[in-house]
Amino acid sequence: MGENPELAAAMNDCQMGQAELARRVNAEIETLTGQPGHMTDRDVRRLLAGHTRWPHAKQRLSIERVLGRSATDLGFVPRSKKAAQAPPEDPMHRRSLFTLAVGTAVAATVGATRRLGQSDVHRFEAEHAKIIAQDQEFGGAQKVENDAVELAMRIKSALAGGGAASARVRTKLYCLASDVTCSAAFAAIDAQTRSRARGHRDTAVTFAGLSGDSETQYHVWNHLSMVAGQRKDHAEASAAADAAKSLSIAKKDPLYASLAHMRNAHAHAGRNDRSAAVKALGAAERSFGRHTPIQRPPWIEFFDGAELDGLTSIVWLRLNEPDRAEYHLHRALAAIHPDRVRNRTYYIAHLSLAQARQGDFESACATGDRAAEILGRVRGSKRTTDTLANVRKLMVSSGTREPSVLDWAERSQAWI
Repeated sequence: MGENPELAAAMNDCQMGQAELARRVNAEIETLTGQPGHMTDRDVRRLLAGHTRWPHAKQRLSIERVLGRSATDLGFVPRSKKAAQAPPEDPMHRRSLFTLAVGTAVAATVGATRRLGQSDVHRFEAEHAKIIAQDQEFGGAQKVENDAVELAMRIKSALAGGGAASARVRTKLYCLASDVTCSAAFAAIDAQTRSRARGHRDTAVTFAGLSGDSETQYHVWNHLSMVAGQRKDHAEASAAADAAKSLSIAKKDPLYASLAHMRNAHAHAGRNDRSAAVKALGAAERSFGRHTPIQRPPWIEFFDGAELDGLTSIVWLRLNEPDRAEYHLHRALAAIHPDRVRNRTYYIAHLSLAQARQGDFESACATGDRAAEILGRVRGSKRTTDTLANVRKLMVSSGTREPSVLDWAERSQAWI
């Protein structure tokens, strides 16, 4: 047993002290598992002194992410093949983290023995497509988030494993790692777990920067705008939307410009700046009208005519014009793709809110029941249940004595 100079050198390269490494590792563990980590600077000293030669899976994988190097490059030595693959002690995440640890080891081995190629890109893209489909159907479920984190880690491990790859393939893999991490971020956004969403976003920023790709960087700014809006930091949400608009992909593709304008409209509406919000909405609609149906990355396929109406309705609700919001919500629900169960439920809930805010409680109850019928399939979407909770609060605070409304308010407690 001796000191670990490799770990000390990596910390020095990152200009990171013992307490800072412990803090960053704990944040990564929370991002990965949803549970806070418990590493202390004393644990880091034990690693540096060589007293702990092979950290357990959660800490080991998180240290790799923070310092950007593999476990062996950091001077860690597996106790045995079995120990290297031992699952972590957290029973909720035991399976996903065990798969992640094994996947990291396999990816490193594969990368060291053969060249990474387009087939690897296609394989990872196919896995990401399945995650996107799960997200559209089930919403911010923990499994969707965990699967995305696990896939991003395997892509990163493949890149760090030492295998040769062309610059084009490496760029595509960094782009994909960023996009996959953004999928984890959106699952966290939908589940209203803001700290995990920010953690995923920060990781995606790193991958996007390494890719040097405008579209990938746009994807990250889009999510940053959403996360900022969720915590009601509308100035940051607007700044992120402006950054997305400045990228070359938004300048050459009107669809990307349209979505960035829409994010700006949401931010302005959140600040109750009606003039700026309406102006941004108009820009979003005009840009959308100029786009052509070409092949684009899977993540932006959601942004079609139905989604344009759906997102527009949120702006009008924030501007306290529920009648306009209801108009766009009916249009969105009439056109939305049947596979997008999560978004359909989300907009049905907002239709209920728009009706309630106009005092039409009877219609709001009926619409809320429509949402409740499919809530069981999208339990991960806390955004939806929070919207229905707002409908209930509005009804209760109105002081209505209408029996059917009071009955709905009581029944709805079971699913919100």
